[in-house]
This record gives sequence, C-alpha cells and structure tokens, in this order.
Amino acid sequence: MAGLVTGDSMPMAGGGSNPDDALLYEINGIAKAAPNWADRAMEFIGEYGIILGLAVLMLCAWWSVRKSDDAPAGMAALLWAPFAAGIALLVNIPIRGFVRRPRPFLDHELEVLVKGKTDFSFVSDHATLAMALGVGLFVANRKYGIVGIGLALLEGFCRVYMGVHYPTDVIGGFALGTAVALLLAPLAMMLLTPLTRMIAGSRAGWLVRSADARVPVVAAAGGGDGAALPGPGAGGQARHHDSDLAA
Repeated sequence: MAGLVTGDSMPMAGGGSNPDDALLYEINGIAKAAPNWADRAMEFIGEYGIILGLAVLMLCAWWSVRKSDDAPAGMAALLWAPFAAGIALLVNIPIRGFVRRPRPFLDHELEVLVKGKTDFSFVSDHATLAMALGVGLFVANRKYGIVGIGLALLEGFCRVYMGVHYPTDVIGGFALGTAVALLLAPLAMMLLTPLTRMIAGSRAGWLVRSADARVPVVAAAGGGDGAALPGPGAGGQARHHDSDLAA
C-alpha cells in the first residue's frame, strides 16, 4: 500500500472542515484500508484504464453507428466526442491557472497512489476528458453514451480514491466536459455532417456507412414522399439498427 503523503498544513485524517474535505477522507480512506493489489488496480484504472475503455467504447459505437439509417449524421456526432474532449481540456488550462488550487495531498494526510503530481487540482483533467467523451457518445448513440457516462463517473471516483483530487475538482470536470460537449454540439454537427456525408460518397465510404445501411434520399422533384433506399449490398432489404442519434 502506498505511504501517507502529508503537507505543512494538515488536518487530522478522518476529519474535514467542510463537506468537500469530509468526502475526500471518506473515499480516500477506502484506499488506506484496501490491500495493496486493490490499490494498484485502482491506480491503473484511474490513470489509464477508463480512458482506454472509453476508446474501445468509441470503436464499438463507430461500428454500430455506421449501420444506422442516417449514418453520416451519427458519425458526425461520434466524431464530435473526441473534439469536445480536446476543447474541454484546452478550456481547463486557463481555469486551472486562475483558480490555482493545490493538490489535496499537500494540505491533507492522504493515501496517495500516484506520486509526482505537481500541477493544480481544479478542475480534474481526467474527469473532464472522460465526461466529455461520455456525453459526446450519448449525443451519437444513447446506449453507448450511458455506458460512457458511467465510466466517467467511475473515473471521478478513482481520482478521489487515489488522493489526487478533491470531490469538487471532479464535479467541476464533469460540468466542464458536459457543457462543452452539449453547448457546442449544434455548431459541431453543422460543420462535421457535410464532411461525413462527403466521405460517405467517396471510396472511403465504409468508414461512415456500412454496405447494408439504409440511405435516406430526398423526394423526387415530381412529388411524393422520399423513401429510404437500401445501401449497396443490402440485397433489397433495409435493415433496422438500434443506433439513436440523441442530438
């Protein structure tokens, strides 16, 4: 088990002067009582595992979205997720510099699982990144998005468990990631959808739409309602897929 890290100003372990400190001690206290193998597992999960899991989830969502009725629009929403995460991390740079909140282990007696953190604490980059990806996934596909948001919540818990963030650092990261992913989604869709539709009509179209996906078409000039025609390889039978475009 990792050793205790203390600072010059250090409340006694097990207490806190406010709810943020109290919750910090409650969650980090689990690490103190856990066996070494459990702490090592949480260290990997909190630093790398959940982000890798979200990347795998993005690949699964890509495979599913490309089979949807309007695959280019769904793919544009999915493409927005990593862009949203990157923008949220950039927005966090001036926020951290303005707030300048020290890491919790500098002021509290904690079980710290990851050493060497020297930057500021508010807001959590990991929580921001994970929630932006999760919410971006939800915009593209509700099923995968719910799983992604669940992973983001677990990421937040891990950061406090590891002793490297206050609970409010994590909540701030969740709010920042969600705000960027949702508020900028309409503009992103307006810019990215024409791009994905162009790719869908090119030789790289398989990246956007599977061969048996339905292809929406505009109604003919002579009148009548437009119908969704089966894509290449569909054998004349349009298939229905469970891919929700939440945007």
